Amino acid sequence: MKRLIAVLTALSLVAGGCSASAEDEPVVVLASWTGGEETAFRQVLDAFKADTGIGYLYEGTRAVDQVLASDVQRGTPPDVAVLPNAGVLAKYRKSGDLLPLDDDLSAAVTRSFSSQWVTLQKIGTEKLYAVAVKADLKSLIWYDPARMTGIRPTTFAALRGYSAGLAAAGGTPWCVGMGAPPTSGWPGTDWIEDILLHSAGPEKYRQWASGGLPWTSPEVKQAWLDWGSVLEPTAIRGGTAAALLTDFGDAGKAMFTEPPGCALEHQASFIMSRYQNFERPDGTFPKPGTDFDFLTFPGRDVSEVAADLAGMFQDTPQARKLMEFLASEKAQRIWPSIPRANAFSANRKLGLDVYPDQVSRRVADTITSASALCFDASDLMPATMTGAFHRAVLEYLSNRDRLDILLKQLDDVRESIQQGEWFEIPCGQ
Repeated sequence: MKRLIAVLTALSLVAGGCSASAEDEPVVVLASWTGGEETAFRQVLDAFKADTGIGYLYEGTRAVDQVLASDVQRGTPPDVAVLPNAGVLAKYRKSGDLLPLDDDLSAAVTRSFSSQWVTLQKIGTEKLYAVAVKADLKSLIWYDPARMTGIRPTTFAALRGYSAGLAAAGGTPWCVGMGAPPTSGWPGTDWIEDILLHSAGPEKYRQWASGGLPWTSPEVKQAWLDWGSVLEPTAIRGGTAAALLTDFGDAGKAMFTEPPGCALEHQASFIMSRYQNFERPDGTFPKPGTDFDFLTFPGRDVSEVAADLAGMFQDTPQARKLMEFLASEKAQRIWPSIPRANAFSANRKLGLDVYPDQVSRRVADTITSASALCFDASDLMPATMTGAFHRAVLEYLSNRDRLDILLKQLDDVRESIQQGEWFEIPCGQ
């Protein structure tokens, strides 16, 4: 992309016979957002352009990790890249390709984000390296409040019993979709993470996320077994084959059919946007609080969160100004205020008034104010480990009898990764 900018600039100079400085160049931004998410993020970038007069060139791709790696290797990285994976940013921080932010911006972030979020944005160091563009709450189970009556499970055993009772009564408890090319399987990793966090606790979770707790340990193995026990093939809409083939964004549609095809979905807060954009045959759309709501994941009082993190790969005036803007309350307010976008900010100065409904406000309040948060473990792991985790989830759903083999293979991957490739941040603090 940088080469394209250089060519276009040169052609412009030849045609116009004038000179241009580096400050006149647009800021180049790479992120994973396409479709509706890209449209929403462009509103943020448009506001940046209106404020600063700096243009932008945006590239959105679902293969953002691979594209960034290629650009860095060629020596043509974007000015700013937004990644949904802190572990990948940590790799570039260690190689020197990810650049630290200046003291003024670091101070502004420290004032606007809780200590837990500041720690994440430091990517395992004492300096600030990233800005959380948007955040998600992960420890959620979604349901239709008009259809789910009675018990609200507060333990995993109660959740398993509730699921079994729905199945015994002829219903289908779970909406499940593992499809997410090129990272299919990650919805299953969220399950394992939540079960381990809420059963074994934050300290064991932190050890596991940073490579210190084997996959074959009793705690980790039990998390897989517990997941398998609640997601029996008969408890999944369409069975295992359907779960493997269904796109994660489409899995919950069946909650809103008549009759419903499934009753529950374990998914992060961003799924609210998908729900609200499912058009029913009568032309209406599901509404938060009326047609869907969430239960917090049963067990310990701690929540798993994730974030899309912007990092600076070129030290230019444009890049520095964009990073400053992305951290500002003005920028953080734009995406959450877009109808049915359901983006959430970790900036605690934003306030809850920007969110249009009580369900969203409950999510945002947890993200910004909860005393016990742990970050998505697979997002903190080295990319090799994360990829192996994704594949193991898919294999386990296909064949539950292979669990011991899969856990041994995951440990082999863990042991093959050098200790310096792991990084850890506090969990549950």
